[in-house]
Amino acid sequence: MDKSFKRKVLKYIAPNLKVRRQLTISLCITVLLFGTFGCDRVFGPPEYSVRRVSDGDTLALTDPNGEKISVRFACVDAPEIPHTNKEKKSRRLADRSQFKWGKKAQERLQELVSGAGNRVRLDITDKDRYGRSVAEVRLPDGTFVQEVLVSEGLAVVYPPYLKNCPSKIFVQQAQGGAKANKKGIWSDKRFIDPWEYRKQKKK
Repeated sequence: MDKSFKRKVLKYIAPNLKVRRQLTISLCITVLLFGTFGCDRVFGPPEYSVRRVSDGDTLALTDPNGEKISVRFACVDAPEIPHTNKEKKSRRLADRSQFKWGKKAQERLQELVSGAGNRVRLDITDKDRYGRSVAEVRLPDGTFVQEVLVSEGLAVVYPPYLKNCPSKIFVQQAQGGAKANKKGIWSDKRFIDPWEYRKQKKK
């Protein structure tokens, strides 16, 4: 075989062998990453599509498989919103105060998720008695939604929920700041905690 022909063949094969070797190494690393960390750790947690903002602490979502789910916020409780015409027309000061802040919380939550393209990520921690998933909710950029609402005085830390709240320190600190600066509900002397309001409504 002609020596110059051999040189040409080797010149062609050598770089391709190098490319193949690099591709093989990359593939092995990818397989190892998936095996060690799983898809969530490599690509981040899955995103859910927001179908509806039900109130200041509840979302109707569609999961990555197309299944519809309802999510109740972990860690916090938002003011109630009116559900009936009677409630909407109520002149009771407790009702008016509760519903005023409930609507503001709902509107702010809508603003947050709309600004994120109606996509959220979840850290599901529990199921409630109504079958809803209880979760810490974050926007795709990592913004912790509960922390934002509490820091603006549009939701309150709910002590019974803290046991299922991995990020409780952040919402507790946020509430301390909102209280000190009289933000949102903390500026309203007529406001009562949502759970206390619900108790009174049942009497």
